[in-house]
Amino acid sequence: MNEQGDAETAGRLRSGLGPALPAVTVILSLAGLLAVWSLVAAIWPSRAFPPPGAVWQELLEDTASGELPYHLGVTLARVAASFVVAMVFGSAIGILLGSYRRADSFFNPWVVLFLNLPALVIIVLAYIWFGLNEAAAIGAVAVNKIPNVVVTMREGARAFDPRYAEMAAVYRFSPIDRLRHIVLPQLQPYFAAASRTGIALIWKIVLVVELLGRSNGVGFQIYLYFQLFDVAAILAYTLAFVAVMLVIELLLVQPFERHATRWRRRPA
Repeated sequence: MNEQGDAETAGRLRSGLGPALPAVTVILSLAGLLAVWSLVAAIWPSRAFPPPGAVWQELLEDTASGELPYHLGVTLARVAASFVVAMVFGSAIGILLGSYRRADSFFNPWVVLFLNLPALVIIVLAYIWFGLNEAAAIGAVAVNKIPNVVVTMREGARAFDPRYAEMAAVYRFSPIDRLRHIVLPQLQPYFAAASRTGIALIWKIVLVVELLGRSNGVGFQIYLYFQLFDVAAILAYTLAFVAVMLVIELLLVQPFERHATRWRRRPA
């Protein structure tokens, strides 16, 4: 009985510590990374590899001056605009191609072509054709992402269960009811997958767009400090932007994905 009680107590302790263990692991991992970074910077003192303290000091100074929040906000606005455009157009095209085989057969080579077209080529052509303006920047980023959304949402449309459509016809669902109760629930997991991969790809392309043709944003600042060979400032802007994107991933994207795929998790 004592051994059984000890086992139950240990099990309760493990279950209680379970939610905290990932956070502890992440903190220890980051602490280890900072320790290695500090050690290497101390062994090899160079302006090209500043210690964490110098990067942190640069981060605080640019935040206090308002430079970092401004450029970070501009980049996030471009990320949000490009994401919305890519998801709206990509979802519409993907659902259309997945629903009509003839259209899919005709336009599939187009999708493959744009999937394999380098992002740099699209960005350069957008700036040449439409000028160095905000619309060209956002459009170039969206065009780079739309084919990926199309492929994902096309698979979702192909996976539609025809029985639900038959049920909607029997009960004479209105178009809005069909969309709300038949189409969207089946597309939700695919939309979540496209959103997660989309946000990860778009913010990286936005930095390239800003580096090549904009006068503000994190990408522009990185290019500016590259010319000045200021590695501490480059790392400060990079880490600040990555931190914000990680927060968005953890607080928005992952919860939405879990909500979209909750039907797959059956109770034990």
